[in-house]
Amino acid sequence: MIGRRGALVMLAGLLGGCLEVPVPPARLGFNAWVGFDPLVLARDRRLFDSSQLQVLELATGAETLRHLRNDLLDAAAMTLDEVLRMRDGGLDLKVVALLDASRGGDVVMAAPRIRTLADLRGQSIAVEDSSVGTIMFHRLLEAAGLRPAEVRLVNLEATLHLQALRNGQVAAAVSYQPLAGPMAAAGFVPVFDSRQIPGQVLDVLAVRHDVLLARPAAVDAMLQAWQRGVALLALDPAGAAESLSVGTDLDPDQYRSVMGGLQFFAPDESLAALSDPASPVLQGGREVARLMVSLGLLRSEPDWRQMIEPAPARRVLTGASA
Repeated sequence: MIGRRGALVMLAGLLGGCLEVPVPPARLGFNAWVGFDPLVLARDRRLFDSSQLQVLELATGAETLRHLRNDLLDAAAMTLDEVLRMRDGGLDLKVVALLDASRGGDVVMAAPRIRTLADLRGQSIAVEDSSVGTIMFHRLLEAAGLRPAEVRLVNLEATLHLQALRNGQVAAAVSYQPLAGPMAAAGFVPVFDSRQIPGQVLDVLAVRHDVLLARPAAVDAMLQAWQRGVALLALDPAGAAESLSVGTDLDPDQYRSVMGGLQFFAPDESLAALSDPASPVLQGGREVARLMVSLGLLRSEPDWRQMIEPAPARRVLTGASA
């Protein structure tokens, strides 16, 4: 004879065997950068399965990195150099797609009195504590012919740069769009941008290795969201600019001008570049890695074959999604 407690245990076991625990959507995060806006467009236009994927906008790149470290994100749209640092620190991230290359979207804004790069000698420069900010800073100094000791570096999150410029705390700031837009509106001027270092500021989609293995359908949803967002941006640039410019301090025309500073990678272009060790894109990535090693931001250059995983892109392009 089974007692009441035994019957309850059996019933719980039967119910547990019949009911599946719902799996929450995978969390894809990124900071407020126009290069990631195809994902925002895909979310706002409901171009992906929300049961598979949740798209999260965060304030800064530094916040995105904190969320990854604290296991609050499954994947992130981020710069390649950030992936290199995260992997160097022990987080097993895999690059599954190239998203865009910055061609003017990353920019150093300065007070009008800074008429030449040499005028930065002895001045304070705001830089967010991120590797892309550090790379831009050192490339700026190279272009100016200055040594690091000849300027004062001020570590500030990017959202605080405009205030620091306005109150005279710094003479220049390493920024990016759309945050640089209000700086220009306030009278600050661009003195250096990513067009002068082609191929060295790349955005990628990086996924935790365990998520890549356990949730391939969610990873495919991330790639599909990007693919559809880029396609819609190309199909209706005016309509996309109308909606995406809201909250950026840019009007639609200014927004479209800013987007001209980016090269978006189509899925087939991304797959081809990631599959070819000799591709110009990966050569640029290696140059960045070497600079980061020389600056002490990396202990060593990565094993690129271990870091890149093109299988999800192949699935999506061939229609063989998991």
